[in-house]
Amino acid sequence: MRVTILGNNSALPAFGRNPTAQVVSVYGEHILIDCGEGTQVQMQKHGVKWSKLNYIFISHLHGDHYFGLPGLINSMSLLGRQADLHLYAPAPLMPMLQQMLDWADTVLTYKLHFHPLPDGAELLVETDNFKVSCFPVEHRITCHGFLVESKTRGRKLLPAQCRDYEIPRYYYDKLKQGEDYIRKDGTVIPNDWLTTEGPDAKKYAFCADTLFTDSFIQYIQGADTIYHETTYLHNDVEKAKARYHSTPVQAAEVAKMANAKQLLIGHFSSKYRELAPFREEAMTVFPNTLVAIEGNSYDV
Repeated sequence: MRVTILGNNSALPAFGRNPTAQVVSVYGEHILIDCGEGTQVQMQKHGVKWSKLNYIFISHLHGDHYFGLPGLINSMSLLGRQADLHLYAPAPLMPMLQQMLDWADTVLTYKLHFHPLPDGAELLVETDNFKVSCFPVEHRITCHGFLVESKTRGRKLLPAQCRDYEIPRYYYDKLKQGEDYIRKDGTVIPNDWLTTEGPDAKKYAFCADTLFTDSFIQYIQGADTIYHETTYLHNDVEKAKARYHSTPVQAAEVAKMANAKQLLIGHFSSKYRELAPFREEAMTVFPNTLVAIEGNSYDV
């Protein structure tokens, strides 16, 4: 699982930084979380293929988190997309999108499935490769975070050894599940001769826009990587609280309480040109902190 940052700023683009958008890649499939203005341009710039994008999740209806969505939806249609697209977002978003499409007399070339977000925490989607659930955070308007969990694919095959021991291909799935191979003469070929440990399941928590709170710790407990907003440096902690945002120190406290392995910070105010101070503040509480930089991809 990898996270590619397409936008790391807050409400206003500044210093070459764009509003919030990021792509979580799980086994080659893309999941878009938030879609600030310019997201489709960022996807092109950083090589994110629309053909691998089937799920979009919008945390809340402040413009810097969804203003890029109408353009992205329309562009995929202009390029002849055929695959269904699933959009999970606050309920009022779909009438707005539909009105834009209606006024332009636009008929999409693909089916857009709209799924309104629930009031509380809930499993939203589950596939063979991953599942995504949402949880409420505390912002000025209704807002949700998202937890993306990859699924293990079992043990990893060693192709050369499988050929050497003449293992038939139809048996490969059983090898991935840890079974030994037994030949017709009763000879047992141990599984650990043919496979190694597969990748562990991963948990990525996107905590959206929120003031400092422990109200959603239960949903992100034990996450491999937590993304948490840090709109203001800690000397502006009262401003952060008044505007329902957080500071690096507070984001680090959340990561610490959740027993996370890694913290990724973003959603920076346009008042700051330099981002190094954000990481420096967070590391005083949670050393394994990274700054979300546009175009960079981070292993979960």
